[in-house]
Amino acid sequence: MTISLYFVRHGQTFLNKYHRIQGYADSPLTDKGINDAIDAGKRLSKIKFDAAYSSDARRAVQTGKLMLAENPADIDAPTELEEMRELNFGYYEGEDDVKTWHTIGGPLGVNSFHEMIAKFTIEEAENIIAKADPYGDAESGAEFWDRFVPGVKKMVDAAKDGDQILVATHGTLIRNLVAHWSDIPVDVSTKNGSVTKVNYDDGKFTVEYFNNVSADV
Repeated sequence: MTISLYFVRHGQTFLNKYHRIQGYADSPLTDKGINDAIDAGKRLSKIKFDAAYSSDARRAVQTGKLMLAENPADIDAPTELEEMRELNFGYYEGEDDVKTWHTIGGPLGVNSFHEMIAKFTIEEAENIIAKADPYGDAESGAEFWDRFVPGVKKMVDAAKDGDQILVATHGTLIRNLVAHWSDIPVDVSTKNGSVTKVNYDDGKFTVEYFNNVSADV
């Protein structure tokens, strides 16, 4: 069975605009974020989706609805899956991102989440954040992956051969799947409204492209 999954990062939110860490925390889309989602929907409008999913975060659901409004598919809203939630950053949710990454990474010689990923891999960067969380609520790399995979399985198990599936979700989640299923570097931000295409063929996932904001999707 062969299917294609189009993972799209939600549009810009107010916490994104203010450079605040946003994982399980949520905030609505800005005007730019609404346009991010509409633009992504228009770029994907040549693909008639057979199914659509999102995380249960307001920002992802809103993005999914806006994209579907631009699509010929007879789907009004995405099916919400908790497994598609963003990484839980625990105690650091809502904190200033520049200050937080410097506080956690500075003693290790890195000053941003991107630098942590480049130096240690994304999974180890998540482990470092989880270890630093004084409350122990932040997800480790393995904890994130263990709850993400069952969500992907739900989507695949419900699909038919040849299906095209839309998934409105989150930046760090997308970087994780790209790191696991390809050799593409993920030490760059996943752009709001960007598309990452994943192909599933007889039990194997491959990434066709990552972080695409061009008209060629």
